[in-house]
Amino acid sequence: MNINNKIRKALLNCEITIGSWIQTGPYPAIAEILANAGYDWLGIDCEHSDIDVEGFTTLARAMHGRGAVPFARVRENDTLAIRQMLDAGAQGIIVPLVNTAAEAKKAVAAAKYPPQGIRGFCFSRMNNYGMNFDDYAAKANDNTAVVVMIESKQAVENIDSILEVEGVDGVFIGPYDMSGSYGLTGQTDHPVIKEACCSIVDACAQHGKAAGLHLVYPTPEAIAKTINDGFTFIALGVDSVFLNQASHTALESARQTVAGINKK
Repeated sequence: MNINNKIRKALLNCEITIGSWIQTGPYPAIAEILANAGYDWLGIDCEHSDIDVEGFTTLARAMHGRGAVPFARVRENDTLAIRQMLDAGAQGIIVPLVNTAAEAKKAVAAAKYPPQGIRGFCFSRMNNYGMNFDDYAAKANDNTAVVVMIESKQAVENIDSILEVEGVDGVFIGPYDMSGSYGLTGQTDHPVIKEACCSIVDACAQHGKAAGLHLVYPTPEAIAKTINDGFTFIALGVDSVFLNQASHTALESARQTVAGINKK
């Protein structure tokens, strides 16, 4: 394989990469700021947001040349949805709600050109609108990362068969959806959910696949634990949480300062 995609190479070698998450919308300044911060990759959420293929393209353009590899969490495990994001310039896809090996095979097939898959050839942004058609077509299968989301009890039960699918580079746990599938909605620290996550990481180690996790609230303690637990494909925070936390922290600091001055 001739792999130029640094994140796919890291996934295959189970090396740690640190990314972040964009969900608020297709605002290029957000992608520029997060890419400039130095994240290895940025996941653009096209499932739980209003970001469509046009919005993704806007964000990918803003990231271009800034070092962060663009990943798209597609809206669903759908062939057209996956093709469109790759044609728009995604170098990796994160596919939600993959519960079985058959569903994992469907995701891989959509992301790979024949004979490995069924992705359609075209002129688009990913090959400079045809200027680099031959080169891109020859190298795309090696350089397109496919990560499937494990976010249900069913997926946990099928984890070994999912990881056996050729072309699945790693998995990404959706802790909130997983907690809901176990009837423990929002209880991501519940022992049952923790045990499920541990079983996924163990399976990934056995199959030589990367294990990923989204730390919505990335405290130093949580980051250290995540790495020590064996996760390597790690997303820190989300743009909306960063904004929310920073704005509340600044306001609280100002109020405390004002209160202190008024006491004098």
